[in-house]
Order: sequence, then structure tokens, then C-alpha cells
Amino acid sequence: MKEVKYKGLCTKLIEELKSKGIQDSKVLEAISNTPRHLLFDPVFRDKFAYQDIAFPIGENQTISQPYTVAFQTELLKINRASKVLEIGTGSGYQTAVLCYMGAKVLSIERHKSLFQSAKLFLSQNNYRAQLFFGDGFLGKKVFAPFDGIIVTCGAPYIPEALKSQLKIGGRLVIPVGEGDVQQMKLITRLNNKEYEETSYGDFKFVPMLKNLNN
Repeated sequence: MKEVKYKGLCTKLIEELKSKGIQDSKVLEAISNTPRHLLFDPVFRDKFAYQDIAFPIGENQTISQPYTVAFQTELLKINRASKVLEIGTGSGYQTAVLCYMGAKVLSIERHKSLFQSAKLFLSQNNYRAQLFFGDGFLGKKVFAPFDGIIVTCGAPYIPEALKSQLKIGGRLVIPVGEGDVQQMKLITRLNNKEYEETSYGDFKFVPMLKNLNN
């Protein structure tokens, strides 16, 4: 539940997302009911929590722009009980949106401080997700296959490990590129050996990092 003073701001955000092309009512409902303001320092909440912008959260990382969260979530096409692997827990915002939609979420974060703060936020707000501190390039083979895999950081390439951990018909949503701008890609697994790749334009993400940082 949101505090009353944030409801109007969130309503404006939802209208903005609709104007930018987000149509899935379940995604919009999840964004509307996720308390993004709790992920902001109180000094910044009123001004920035429900603006459609990314915002720094430490470790040179950001809480994702709501439009980006909505866009990637739409591409996943998840249903209740879908098993989803998230690469890059970050603040836990995207994780919370997926949990609200009924997905069984496993999420990997490589920054220990963000892993710990996201775990606290999610548990305090009754979002049930399995969080792991580790290397997102490797995925989580022991829990595969997944209905969906979502990467919330800019990958220099599409990791084969992630593709191989998809179910037949599963979808991998990943921004790919080594510069400041990445191409959003949707990889759909057609069978044991074949995949279909579709591009959805330019987005900006922080880079996906491999070396663990204790």
C-alpha cells in the first residue's frame, strides 16, 4: 500500500507510461502498486520517486527508469507462477514488480551492499524472491530451465549460459552493447538448438560486470 501523498504522483507516472506505449494492464498494475518511494532517501522521495527517470543508488548503479522496467516486463510476457531469473537485482525495484505479478523470482546481484539492501527491502515488504550474490553471466543452472530471464544491466554480448537456461518457448530480455547505449534484445528459444532474436531499439543501462566485488 502506498502512502496517500504518493498516489497522485504514481497515477501521473502510469499515465506517462501509457503515453509512451506501455499497454499491458498487469504490468501497469504492478508498477502502480510497487512502493518505489521506499527505495529513495527521504530527502529525494517527494521529487524523484515517481518521476520516469533512473536514479543513483550507490556502487555506480541506478534504480531503473519505470518505463524501462515496464518495457522489459512487457517483453517477458510472464504469467502467474512463471519462473523468472533476474540478472542485476540492484535496488530490488524490478524484482518487486515481477513478484507482484505472481512470478517465482530468482535474482542475482554482484555488488554485496546492493544485494544486502535489496534483500532487506524485499523481505520487509513481503516480496518473496530468492536472491543470490554472484556472477550474472553464469545464470543459475541448478534452477533452470526458466520461463523468462531478464537482464537489467548492459551486457557486452548475449551469454550462452543464459540462452541455454531458457525453457523451450522461454524468453530472454537483455540490453546488448559495450558503449553508453545498448540495443534491447528479445531472445526466444524455439527448440533445443534454435533461437529467435528480435531488436527493440536503444536504451541506456549501467554495464554488466563480471568480477565479484566483496
